[in-house]
Amino acid sequence: MPYVNTLDLVREAEKHGYAVPAINIVDPLTIGAIVRAADDVGSPVILQTSVKTVKSAGADVLYAAVRQAADKASVGVSLHLDHCPDREVITLCVEKGWSSVLFDASDRDLETARRETAEVVKECHAAGVTVESEIENILGVEDGVGSDEATHAYTVDQLVEVAKETGTDMLAPALGTAHGQYTAEPVLVPERVTEIKDKLDIPVVLHGGTGLTDEQFHSFIDNGVSKINISTALKHAYMKSALAYLRECEKDNKWEPVKLFAEVEKASEGVMREFAGIFRSAGKDGNR
Repeated sequence: MPYVNTLDLVREAEKHGYAVPAINIVDPLTIGAIVRAADDVGSPVILQTSVKTVKSAGADVLYAAVRQAADKASVGVSLHLDHCPDREVITLCVEKGWSSVLFDASDRDLETARRETAEVVKECHAAGVTVESEIENILGVEDGVGSDEATHAYTVDQLVEVAKETGTDMLAPALGTAHGQYTAEPVLVPERVTEIKDKLDIPVVLHGGTGLTDEQFHSFIDNGVSKINISTALKHAYMKSALAYLRECEKDNKWEPVKLFAEVEKASEGVMREFAGIFRSAGKDGNR
């Protein structure tokens, strides 16, 4: 199954009681590795790019790598722009062919977030691109975006009202999780997902997934989450596998860049396999 729309993947996940792993890739190496692992376990996958990654690797390079990997896969693969408050970057990714974008308006006041989200939805829908909306402040900083202080929090009724008015396709509410590594036990509110979905038929996205237990993930999925973001786990796997290999190189005084790439790819594949199992997406091909 080739390149698909993100909304199709998450809607299918809703029907069958699983969540699609949304993995923040960082380069063509991780793109290829994640898709190969997804294909091997039969799981749909959403490849996510941060604004920083888009600017570092280049939109053309990332899109070409994703399409090449997706065209070889038999599972659904989509490309998502994660946590983007920058309207110009959203426009760039829409023009280049991204499947979906997260317009992060959590740093704006409610009325500004409402207005700009509606504008982004109009732009994206005209190009057939799905929009995920975040107007609440989910704690933690990811790739330079976010805040460690709670600044904007709204009621479920307010979230639903803005989602209806703006026409957004997916919603990322605050659910007690945080971006990055947890330093204390989070106070999770999976029941908030059910409250939202009881009022509006919209896919709900969980951010800040790395560090939760299998049982905590399952609670969110059972309450209706159909897309779960994983970033920190991939970063750690990437960097720690590289560090371990480089230490071996230093010890043996043998330096093989291609073997370094292989270690990074193997570690990245492991991340995809792990979360496909936890999220119950293994064996779901995204085309049912």
